[in-house]
Amino acid sequence: MNLLLAGATGLIGHAVAAQWRGPGTLHRLVRRPAPAVGAHEQVHVVDFGALPPLPHSEAALCALGTTIAVAGSQAAFRAVDFDAVLAFARAAQAAGATRFAVVSALGADARSGNFYSRVKGEMEAALSALGFASLLIAQPSLLTGDRAALGQPPRRFEHLAQRFLAPLTMLVPAAWRPIAGDTVARALMVSLAQARPGVQVLNNAVLHQLGRTP
Repeated sequence: MNLLLAGATGLIGHAVAAQWRGPGTLHRLVRRPAPAVGAHEQVHVVDFGALPPLPHSEAALCALGTTIAVAGSQAAFRAVDFDAVLAFARAAQAAGATRFAVVSALGADARSGNFYSRVKGEMEAALSALGFASLLIAQPSLLTGDRAALGQPPRRFEHLAQRFLAPLTMLVPAAWRPIAGDTVARALMVSLAQARPGVQVLNNAVLHQLGRTP
């Protein structure tokens, strides 16, 4: 299975690259030149606003995402979390991908009064309409991991939550428990390999279960 990966420099995307073992090729799409993370990998510098034809691949995984604070405005946030995600999905479909996995968020709902949750829900609905044979929608809770090590700006809420929730982690129900980026990556890779037909929503509890270290 060849895999197209967008959002390759973030917590989940970087974990996917680190976990990739082939035998197919991992095509990492990045905005700026970046070194390869593992074997069986090719790095492609692209503009997500004008994607070129992508290498033929059977599957694609989208871990693109930002926050309104980091993006700077609601419009800039939507340009990443909706427009770029949909552009990548269409380009992946044109490259032959029949399996598609995307990282959404807990509480995603196209009818939500919360802008962030509404955009995530609208993105999920738009992807569902594209007709992938297998569509995986991950809805993780609070993500944990070392963003600074990846050169990403810190997310203040994540930092505070990790600090104060860490001693209580196992007391929090799995549906809302913070989850590591590499756990989400493992869960998505397992699910992509299974390629169950139709649309599957992987909630936080399911991600914890599927992404457990063997």
